[in-house]
Amino acid sequence: MARVEEWTDVIVVGAGHAGCEAALSCARLGLSTVIFTVSADSIAMMPCNPHIGGSSKGHLVREIDALGGEMGKCIDHTFLQSKMLNRSKGPAVHSLRAQADKDAYSMRMRQTLQNQEHLTIRQMEVDEILTDASGKLTGVKTDSGAIWHCKTAILCTGTYLNARCICGDMVTYTGPNGLQSATHLTDSLRRHGIGMKRFKTGTPCRMDGKTIDYSKMVPQTGDVPVVPFSFETDPKDVQIDQAVVWLTHTTEETHDIIRRNLDRSPLYSGKISGVGPRYCPSIEDKVVRFAERKSHQVFVEPQGRNTNEMYIDGMSSSMPEDVQIEMYRSVPGLEHANIVRNAYAIEYDCIDAQQLNRTLEFKKIPGLYAAGQMNGSSGYEEAAAQGLYAGINAALKIWGKAPLLIERSEGYIGVLVDDLITKESTEPYRMMTSRAEYRLLLRQDNADLRLTEKGYQAGLISAERYQRFLIKKGQIEEETERVRHVMIGACERVQDCLKRCGSDPLSTSASLAELIRRPELDYFCLSEIDPDRPDLPPQVQEEVNIEIKYEGYIRRQEKQVAQFEKAEKTLIPDEIDYAQVPSLRIEARQKLMKVRPASIGQASRIMGVNPADLSVLLIYLKKCVERGTVKDD
Repeated sequence: MARVEEWTDVIVVGAGHAGCEAALSCARLGLSTVIFTVSADSIAMMPCNPHIGGSSKGHLVREIDALGGEMGKCIDHTFLQSKMLNRSKGPAVHSLRAQADKDAYSMRMRQTLQNQEHLTIRQMEVDEILTDASGKLTGVKTDSGAIWHCKTAILCTGTYLNARCICGDMVTYTGPNGLQSATHLTDSLRRHGIGMKRFKTGTPCRMDGKTIDYSKMVPQTGDVPVVPFSFETDPKDVQIDQAVVWLTHTTEETHDIIRRNLDRSPLYSGKISGVGPRYCPSIEDKVVRFAERKSHQVFVEPQGRNTNEMYIDGMSSSMPEDVQIEMYRSVPGLEHANIVRNAYAIEYDCIDAQQLNRTLEFKKIPGLYAAGQMNGSSGYEEAAAQGLYAGINAALKIWGKAPLLIERSEGYIGVLVDDLITKESTEPYRMMTSRAEYRLLLRQDNADLRLTEKGYQAGLISAERYQRFLIKKGQIEEETERVRHVMIGACERVQDCLKRCGSDPLSTSASLAELIRRPELDYFCLSEIDPDRPDLPPQVQEEVNIEIKYEGYIRRQEKQVAQFEKAEKTLIPDEIDYAQVPSLRIEARQKLMKVRPASIGQASRIMGVNPADLSVLLIYLKKCVERGTVKDD
């Protein structure tokens, strides 16, 4: 029988959030791209929570958009409700979150892929990674036996590798939502020397909205006006009638039901072996770990405009069906609710991301990249960010161009990638604002100012969009400089304005910038005493306000970044033999050999490498440079 044999530039395995961004970036950069999926109907599916964004995750979506990705645009067209979280705190932790219409989001992203030039969708499972004698990627083989030759490939397998779903004693060997799991790719990766591990995640039940008593719950409404995710979305286009989310709580009865049935929980009986996410625990895990708590928040969220299904956020579980029914019905408002889909846990294979380099390319298999939950992360946003990053780098490799690298000081994507490839991950990795050392600089509002230039250089930002960005950047710089030099006198009109704003009167003249820095004042409320203020877009005004108000903190953090960059620019040659570094502790030597950091900065973040080890390494590198055995970079 004749074997099918095809050729393409790039292959993407998996069409979840990572796969979609990876495939779109490669195709938009002019490369013939094929994306393989176990189901063409499940592209960009949201098998768990129906959100895009959230604390720190909203930063990632904004950065994806700034680089030329699709997630922000897609959610702007398909959201049900939108909120800016953490408004009571400083701008560094403000994060946009949108409730998604899951089916509409998936359909729009699918249409985007279908309409993208150079991109082909193929419903088929990839079984095997093919390499040449040197270990370099040459292509993949599908379960039909077809051979697809390619120059680069990106694995975005999500939670499908050897997946099994668990609900009490019932175990089904499928991926999320009962879709086919991928059962052979793990073995192929192991044959190529790739280490694998086992993680797990879970999801709550879905309920029939007609059977829920919302009168016992507290309505949660969206923001007015709505702030879009994408810098390209016109804010007028996202001012819609928003859906309502409902808040209720578990009860002591709920917790008693769970405690009585812990012996039947797969999580505690040993049936589940994979490690779950610490920051998104199941309800049974919450009850055990936080035994002193009498209740936990539960958000009842719509799944879409064309369905009655409601997502019971905060109560993921793998309990048996009968326990789930009793447990959920002990929650106020759910006493008579009917379950449409049971909650379940899912176990899957993933890799230790320390096997990847800074571009998310496998060290052992040149040309092969990995992104998303396959790298041990969790979340749609983390996956999409990695998919875009890996896709751009896979394309740039083919074009023979320098890779796209984002430092920890430049973006949350940089923090995400660096953490994954440098630090040992014993549980699914979740992005948090606390992981970013320079979060005052890495705000969600200035993602375009930080990363649009990189997106343009990579080729994903059009010349027209880049010109609009340069105009905005120039407006911010000009207005910030103007505000610093506008002097405000202590006249009656000024004193009246300050009094209305709850601020002390002026005893002498002051600059507008000095007034903005007062805690109770800002750029916006002082407009009436600033008659020469130009008419600027709201986004420009917001940046000016933050730049002036937090100037001292921003400058201090910029100095920290300068110190950080010095360590990052102290490169470690690829050919260094750590076994030959004298006085290096055994643990440090082992960790350095495993990760093979690109710089002293990256080495400093490896668990098990201490400052004394870095001093020893720096001395050794200096001697090597003096002897001429390594280059002085």
